[in-house]
Amino acid sequence: MAVAALACLALAACGRESGAGARDGDGSGSVRTGPRVAGVHWNVDSVTAGGRRTAAPDGAHVLIDAKGRATGNFGCNHFTAETRTDGDTITVRRATTTAMGCDKNIERFEKALSRTFSGELTAAVTGRNLTLTTAAGDSIALTSESPAPLTGTTWTVTSLVSGTTASSLPGGTERTARLTFGADGSVRGALGCNSFRGTAEITGTTVTFGPVESTRMMCPDPAMKLERALLAVLDGRTTYRIDHRTLTLTAANGDGLGATAEKAGT
Repeated sequence: MAVAALACLALAACGRESGAGARDGDGSGSVRTGPRVAGVHWNVDSVTAGGRRTAAPDGAHVLIDAKGRATGNFGCNHFTAETRTDGDTITVRRATTTAMGCDKNIERFEKALSRTFSGELTAAVTGRNLTLTTAAGDSIALTSESPAPLTGTTWTVTSLVSGTTASSLPGGTERTARLTFGADGSVRGALGCNSFRGTAEITGTTVTFGPVESTRMMCPDPAMKLERALLAVLDGRTTYRIDHRTLTLTAANGDGLGATAEKAGT
């Protein structure tokens, strides 16, 4: 009888173990855990709407916290929204955005992303990649990425800021300007035409730039226009803000720059 009782207990335990495996997603009717989406900073790679794929501008991202509040950037403007997750379905509702004026190409992307990031979306995670798909077949491709520190990171300048308006760089100067802050209080990089070096004292959320030394090459007008704008920002006291891998530097007069952390190998 003791042997029989032990055999029954063993069979019961096996049965429970098999049932637990079924709950992980074999379609047996038990609750299935969806992919992990909350608590991860997702960079937007592209949006495909109406069969047309559009690459995302630098800085577009989505972050959903444990309470279902989504925050992020559509490419220029920041947004917040409420979400509800049920298995692999994410429902997005009540989105609100800032209203900064943006480059027209970025505005078109923002409209496509905001329309797609709405309503019921099916989430699929593969490694570091997330795809959100609407019932109509439109989709958003995203990739998780680690946050960037201010120092030791190569920041590529992506926009110029004046007050509440962010504008794209002069034509032909994309990815030509960058800066890197050293742990020793130095800053170096490229201005779009000439390379430069100087000092940068970091205190709290401020960066105070000392005199900047640069090479003295002459370049086409767009590059020189960008260089003059950047030198005006990298002069004296500025405030900085890092949003995961996006850096904003703002001078006292409201002029500034936006930059993104370069990915490894770029």
